[in-house]
Amino acid sequence: MESVLASDVGARSSELDITVERGQRAVFCGLTSIVWLHRKIQDAFFLVVGSRTCAHLLQSAAGVMIFSEPRFATAVLEDRDLAGMADCAEEVERVIAQVLARRPNLKTLFLVSSCPSEVIKIDLENIARRYREKSQGSLRVIAYSGSGIETTFTQGEDSCLQNLVPEMPAGTDEQNQLLIVGSLPDIVEDQFMRLFAELGLENVAFFPGRRSETFAAIGPGTRVLLAQPYLGETARALIARGATLLKAPYPLGAEGSLAWFRAAAKSFNIADSLFDETMRAPYERAQRSLEGCKRELEHRRIAFLPDSQLEIPLARFLARECGMIPTEVSTPFYDAMTMAEETPLLPDGIDLFEGQDLDAALDRVKLSRPDLTVCGLGIANPLEAEGLRTKWSIELMFSPIQGFDQAGDLAELFARPLRRKARLEVGSWN
Repeated sequence: MESVLASDVGARSSELDITVERGQRAVFCGLTSIVWLHRKIQDAFFLVVGSRTCAHLLQSAAGVMIFSEPRFATAVLEDRDLAGMADCAEEVERVIAQVLARRPNLKTLFLVSSCPSEVIKIDLENIARRYREKSQGSLRVIAYSGSGIETTFTQGEDSCLQNLVPEMPAGTDEQNQLLIVGSLPDIVEDQFMRLFAELGLENVAFFPGRRSETFAAIGPGTRVLLAQPYLGETARALIARGATLLKAPYPLGAEGSLAWFRAAAKSFNIADSLFDETMRAPYERAQRSLEGCKRELEHRRIAFLPDSQLEIPLARFLARECGMIPTEVSTPFYDAMTMAEETPLLPDGIDLFEGQDLDAALDRVKLSRPDLTVCGLGIANPLEAEGLRTKWSIELMFSPIQGFDQAGDLAELFARPLRRKARLEVGSWN
């Protein structure tokens, strides 16, 4: 196991140039993150102040039936609101009152701004402050931006968590706590907790947690380990509170998960012998789970168009553990801090892009014709019409993909469209 952990083993032999593109983009907005956040934070409600389009997006993304009552809703801006003929603050507060009447035991209310509400400058921060004072501490009201004007959809979670950081109590030097940052499916969180416990790490917290009223204390004794790569602003907010950010690749695949746990173990001076004993079985199990898909993925060419900010860690996993050949890796935003341990693990010969010029990106994909293109929903069908196989990047946000036990499932997500293509080519329906 030790050989895959050395920071210089298999690292790229040359510096990687990043081409910055600015042009037409095709990404979801940050409101999409509410779909997984409301499932994770089980006692919170997300109220979007936006248009009917915002409401339709959330209902479609979440697959919500009309007779269900999820913990999110949209306060729809009407023409009179947009025209300035109504007091938008009063209208928002009226809707908040309706939400609280239906859910009197609500602990946390998120007010989420959208493109329309930000354009007409509704001051949700002030509304949130007034409701916090009115509730006298019984209700936490947090305002954050879910607008997609200048962001991509995963940044909605970053904005949400960044605005929660000031709510976290102050910790001390003696606290010696590990904080895992980033929404994870409950099954993955439980797996991680078992492994941390076996390593002897008991003071481990997750942010966000399953209950919004329970916050870890943040201070100089807090070590932060990111579980998701798109949380740069949240990480910086935690660092500003005195926490220390641990450097590690993200827990995708056997190698990434092992290095991720190694970063935590080293920070807390866990003995190498205990670490090896604890990690050997899950690591070897993850490697075995990859064997079947690796035969299908090996030597296949893959391109990533910018959408989720998972592109670089996924390219690392697919290249190093599945034998795929990334031709182009594009990410909406490149954060040198959060990608410090990932970029050096990319193979040579990759074209790395930050931002997007949609027409140019599509032209490159059509010219190179990779075996698989990872992209947003909006451009998948046009590429499929060109005879190119695609994988929706948003599917990766709704699937458990982190950790040892999910390594095979993660590889399967990329093998499936290639397998489908092979069946269609041989006319399997005959």
